Amino acid sequence: MARPLTVVTGGSRGIGAATVARLAADGHDLVIGYSSDAEAAAATAASAEASGARCAVVHCDVSVPADVDRLFDTAAELGTLTGLVNNAGITGGFGRLADAEPATIQRVIDVNVVGVLLCCRRAARDLGRGGAIVNVSSGAATLGSPGDYVHYAASKAAVDTATIGLSKELGPDGIRVNAVAPGIIDTEMHATGGDPGRAARVGPQIPLGRAGTAAEIAAAIAWLLSEESSYTTGAVLRVAGGR
Repeated sequence: MARPLTVVTGGSRGIGAATVARLAADGHDLVIGYSSDAEAAAATAASAEASGARCAVVHCDVSVPADVDRLFDTAAELGTLTGLVNNAGITGGFGRLADAEPATIQRVIDVNVVGVLLCCRRAARDLGRGGAIVNVSSGAATLGSPGDYVHYAASKAAVDTATIGLSKELGPDGIRVNAVAPGIIDTEMHATGGDPGRAARVGPQIPLGRAGTAAEIAAAIAWLLSEESSYTTGAVLRVAGGR
């Protein structure tokens, strides 16, 4: 049987890198999209290849249509696309919405919403029956994240809505669309947003008493891509430790 072929955006580090590692171990070939850290992307790809995967790395900005097409064109060179993980996303920093710069808000929407829609648009054209899309949302979508990043929370609520709508649109084509909504996960995203100690500080306040790991989110993503979830579509799977 042909190996599954999956595109993972934002695949160079954090949840994306953990997802690449998990999918490689599960027998997927992979195309990794990354925006800034070429060295990390190359290391992630090398690790996947060590697990037996064919792996391509593409520098791209998911909010730019030409970059998205180049990402998926690279996948087409490897074979028939079977999956997409829309993981690329940014928080835009922490703080009250009143203090956020308009350019920051726009960039968050461009990456987190427009990027997801553009990648889903192309995947809807390339995927065949049995294909699957997993969008990485956030528990923030339902919490609102006041004082932290309301703009980010709003962008992830849009991801949830797109997931539900597209699942109904593509269901008759045999393509499943789901989302994973992580809670506080111990990754570099907090440091990138300006609060490197956030996971350690907030973790004890979560019902399970800790922050999650990128591998735990990757496991949920892998399940939603697998045949084990063949009757699951339009779901937003919350993996947030009870928060």
